[in-house]
Amino acid sequence: MKNNILTLIMALAATTTVNAQSGTNSPYSQYGLGILADQSQGFNRGMNGLAIGLRQSNQVNMLNPASYSSVDSLTMIFDVGLSGQVTNFKEGNRKINANNADFEYAVAAFRVMPKMGVSLGIVPFSNVGYNYSSTTKVGNSTTTSTENHSGSGGVHQVYLGVGWNILGGLSLGVNGSYLWGSYDRTLTISSSDTYVNTVTKTYDVSIHSYKVDLGMQYSLDLNKKDNVTIGATYSLGHNLNADPSLTTTNTNSQTGVSTTNTQTVYDALSIPDIIAVGAVWNHDRKYTFGIDYSLQKWGKLDYPQLNLTTGNYELVSGLLSDKHKITAGGEWIPNWQSRKIYNRIHYRLGASYSTPYFKVNGQDGPKEISISAGFGIPITNSWNHGSVLNISGQWVKASAKDLITENTFRINIGLTFNERWFNKWKVK
Repeated sequence: MKNNILTLIMALAATTTVNAQSGTNSPYSQYGLGILADQSQGFNRGMNGLAIGLRQSNQVNMLNPASYSSVDSLTMIFDVGLSGQVTNFKEGNRKINANNADFEYAVAAFRVMPKMGVSLGIVPFSNVGYNYSSTTKVGNSTTTSTENHSGSGGVHQVYLGVGWNILGGLSLGVNGSYLWGSYDRTLTISSSDTYVNTVTKTYDVSIHSYKVDLGMQYSLDLNKKDNVTIGATYSLGHNLNADPSLTTTNTNSQTGVSTTNTQTVYDALSIPDIIAVGAVWNHDRKYTFGIDYSLQKWGKLDYPQLNLTTGNYELVSGLLSDKHKITAGGEWIPNWQSRKIYNRIHYRLGASYSTPYFKVNGQDGPKEISISAGFGIPITNSWNHGSVLNISGQWVKASAKDLITENTFRINIGLTFNERWFNKWKVK
């Protein structure tokens, strides 16, 4: 058992050398900390990320650490996921497509003692990735000015968590995480007039901090076939001790000589308090339905911005907004005890609605509507708690008045290895 756990830890550590963020080409990733990852796993992505009240003994649900207490005592669960997506961007009559494919996450869970489970893994936290330009005429002249915008990077999260069934149907849990990553965002302003200097502004930051998530679940059997689980999570908001900087480079277009000025805002980035609640109803291990609601309190946080009046790079309030999200999803298994594979397939559906956490030129960013569908295919029979291949498709629409509209179709593939590492064999 010790050798197996050591191998697992080494495998998870190796994944930190891989890009652990889901890719994006969204120009909206230039705001805040970028596009926030949903952090769900393969099994609940088909339910559009439903998680707070979910308790499944053969899956890892890192979004509520209290769920780790439900992990089967004989098995080691290891789950890895990939995604690919196509996004259509529309602004006025102009449309353009972009593609991404990325490694998403690697998580694991196992039982360490009666009523207590442990999980560890690596997941994305936020993503930055965009590249676009715009050209305008200067007054009534033939001179044009071009702005090139580009950015890349993101924040990763590696966590270790524990869940404990403390009394009856009540379970508590906690995830302790390490956040790390960096991003840079560049704006270059050039002119067709060779007498006008080229100005480049580069915003960059490196992040190394922590994150703490608390979870609770209460599971109640209504009768022999019906069960209801309610859950709640709380994520501690705090300062990231990060020092974003703005480097302005002014290049003489004729001589090529450059002057550079760097401004730094110390301790300027934070993550908010996050509260989430959810409930899940399960009937006879055949039907599952649940609903989640979460509130991310970004609105009270300041964010660094260049003051165009004074020329100072400084903290500004009112650039971020509270983010609300509601998710509903469900699963159907025709007959989990059947030996026929088509009867044991998990069929899943889900939908979400969320508000933005950032503002664009003083107005709220795009709201998101998303719908997902997927299925889980058992790779072996149900009697040995075998592995599951989880496949889902998701459509996401992000839109706001007078802003770019994004339509994304995403394919998620997750493979859950569920092996009886801790089974004791008896020889007669």
